[in-house]
Amino acid sequence: MRLENQIAIITGGGQGIGQQIAFRLGQEGAVAVIADINEKGSWETAEMMASSGGKKARVIPTDITSEEQVVNLIQGTLEIDKRIDILVNNSGIMGPVKNIEDIPLEEWEATMAVNLRGMFLCVKHTVPTMKRQGKGSIVNIASITGKRPLIQRTPYAASKMGVIGLTRTLAAELGRWKIRVNAVCPGAVIGPRLDLVIEGIMKYSGKSRDQVVAERTEASALKSFVDAQYIAAVVAFLCSEDAVMMTGQDINVCAGTIMY
Repeated sequence: MRLENQIAIITGGGQGIGQQIAFRLGQEGAVAVIADINEKGSWETAEMMASSGGKKARVIPTDITSEEQVVNLIQGTLEIDKRIDILVNNSGIMGPVKNIEDIPLEEWEATMAVNLRGMFLCVKHTVPTMKRQGKGSIVNIASITGKRPLIQRTPYAASKMGVIGLTRTLAAELGRWKIRVNAVCPGAVIGPRLDLVIEGIMKYSGKSRDQVVAERTEASALKSFVDAQYIAAVVAFLCSEDAVMMTGQDINVCAGTIMY
């Protein structure tokens, strides 16, 4: 197993992409620490992992927008084996689906708080441990929207473009300590969040669900949405020694919706 006994924090591991990432890292031998504001979902992830024969996961309920709770997350993780080998910054929210003039300031700030500030806090408080180790892997979950415009999704697009900038800068800054920092850019991933996005587009465009789904799938080379298990597979690769010469990269997993 490529990640045998490595200690891995996965934010937003209580559902969706994060749940699949935690499951895959556990299957690869890592001890997964599930950090999510969704405590019920976190325990469901841990139970799913245990029933599949993977490593026993730890649950540390965390609101990543709170620095105090992030510090508690790091301290709790270090109690396992005084190490943090992997940090997967997966927590994120979709933000509003509205024209810019209709977006309340609090909705803009809420999107930035989860998608960027929370990621910053997790890295800030994890990096000192990784520097002492002289090694570590950080994977940030961005989006293909971090590389292109997405109308009526201004806060989300701005935050995900920020994730790519953060990733590249951290890779340059932390490389001397053998800390690798990469990003994964999913396309439209099957699940409840995509359903909410589709509903938002329907509301503001007047299009039917079938029209929205057809437009989104037709935009990809493979004419498909993405299953979260494929995001998890790429994350596991980036965390492994197979990717030891990769840092500062933003890898698309989007069925060919974009190719840059």
